[in-house]
Amino acid sequence: MKSYRAELWFEVPSRRGFINITSKVRRCLEESAIREGLCLVNAMHITASVFINDDERGLHQDFDRWLETLAPFDPSGYKHHQTGEDNGDAHLKRSVMGREVTVAVTDGELDFGPWEQIFYGEFDGNRPKRVLVKIIGD
Repeated sequence: MKSYRAELWFEVPSRRGFINITSKVRRCLEESAIREGLCLVNAMHITASVFINDDERGLHQDFDRWLETLAPFDPSGYKHHQTGEDNGDAHLKRSVMGREVTVAVTDGELDFGPWEQIFYGEFDGNRPKRVLVKIIGD
């Protein structure tokens, strides 16, 4: 069995945003030369997320509005802020959207269902953050 590891770096210039990272993950899969196995993609920061969904602008706006309803940005409204941070909402948003995804690799391709794409979700931006891509298989 082979193993491949890469880090993807992102810096979203706003507090929140979604980036389609499918093409970057596909490039990692090509570099790995793995034809059958599993591909793990996870955010390496507690205020960011990786998830799979449709690449549709309206849906992303719905996610943003929904998350902001669940955990609104409020610099003074969270107990977490007593530590000197102002990102309590970002931690909660990450918990809802998830840390990672695993995608099957079949015949050297990401084995997606219809419309599925991989996204990086940022909830406390304006600084560099990384995503781990770990691929194992043959």
